Amino acid sequence: MDKDFLLKSDYAKRLYHGYAEKLPIIDYHCHINPREIYEDRHFENITQLWLGGDHYKWRLLRANGVEEKFVTGDGSDYEKFLEFAKVLEKSIGNPVHQWSHLELKAYFGYEGALNSKTADMVWELCNKKLKEEPEKMSARGIIKASNVDVICTTDDPADSLEWHERLASSDMKTAVLPAWRPDKAVNIDISGFREYLELLSKAADVKIDSLESLYKALDKRLEFFGLRGCRIADHGLTDLPERCELNEEEADRILKKVLCGEPVSASEANLYKLTMLKYFAAKYTELGWVMQLHYGCKRNNNRRMFKLLGPDTGYDAILGSDNGARLAELLDLMAEDDKLPKTILYSLNPNDNAVIETVMGCFQDSSARCKMQHGSAWWFNDNRDGMEAQLRSLANEGVLGNFVGMLTDSRSFLSYTRHEYFRRILCNLIAGFVENGEYEWDEEILGKIVSDISYGNALEYFGFKLKK
Repeated sequence: MDKDFLLKSDYAKRLYHGYAEKLPIIDYHCHINPREIYEDRHFENITQLWLGGDHYKWRLLRANGVEEKFVTGDGSDYEKFLEFAKVLEKSIGNPVHQWSHLELKAYFGYEGALNSKTADMVWELCNKKLKEEPEKMSARGIIKASNVDVICTTDDPADSLEWHERLASSDMKTAVLPAWRPDKAVNIDISGFREYLELLSKAADVKIDSLESLYKALDKRLEFFGLRGCRIADHGLTDLPERCELNEEEADRILKKVLCGEPVSASEANLYKLTMLKYFAAKYTELGWVMQLHYGCKRNNNRRMFKLLGPDTGYDAILGSDNGARLAELLDLMAEDDKLPKTILYSLNPNDNAVIETVMGCFQDSSARCKMQHGSAWWFNDNRDGMEAQLRSLANEGVLGNFVGMLTDSRSFLSYTRHEYFRRILCNLIAGFVENGEYEWDEEILGKIVSDISYGNALEYFGFKLKK
């Protein structure tokens, strides 16, 4: 994994080193804790920085038969690191193997392999740097070293955004902005919905007892987020809702039914969710925000472990159902009143690539260059094969040069090397088109395509204001 890692031709090397390598990063979707950024968290050892909260690594450890105490339990940090080193040497072809070594090289200067033979040496080397260079290896230090211009976290409408406000007035050069994630207000059929509306009521200072009052509370919180720099909304959906005849009086009845403690049927939940998604799309259009739709994930499949560890601990999987027709109908519903905002679509099912391309092509218009975007290869697909498949699909059916590029979607401060990984794959793919005679070698044009996808397109599409 030298300086030309994944770059298979001179064209690829010229594009990466000349146009992509040194560009800043816009990380427009992640799960980093803004409080840890503001407080400039320091890490006692590599395990705390590297393995905490990373379900990609946790899944590998479990697949190697490691006891849960050395994954998420009370095993020592050293023992957890050693177990990870043991499984990493077996994980040939897995992106975690490549990401891990990119991170070791970028942040710790280690260019060798991590395995059971080198584990002790790497443990000592990394911990020494964490101890001797605390300012460089803290949360803010890593962000600065990674050349990050913008970070968008994932935030609930009821959040106070206290840490974003503090960061905005701090001397930190990176803009750390909130992103609106209203899933708990949409998922009426999930346990805890009523309790969540109580939290939202307090945050908005609006008693929620009807659909009208829910809209009022959400309107106030949308304004609150907008004043704090929010430009992006994100919806995490298992399946997209089915198109049905919308009726706000019926949606109001369904909401009041749940507020009274009564269960709802699948069709009632579907109507309510569809009503809310149309409401949100209209609001985002008015505000000029970008809407992200993540779907196709079957979550918390291992119920026993969910009861023990909770969500986001490595027990989610790809949902195989077909969302193509539902996607077309949902976007059509939003577009009826010209209230379809800029939208980025992500399906966890890689078989949906061509469907997304062709459906979103039906809703492009002159309001923006590629108003409708196919998001970067998501989660189980953000490996080389998945990224290449998404990029090729987009090139086949759309305008690749307008793509808004990569994000980390991560809880780890070391994950910014995923942008490097993506940029290398991008440059090699584009160079391959030239090598195959499918596109002329024009370094000025190709260099701009690479730099736009890596950075410029996202800056324009989201309308971010930089702090620098």
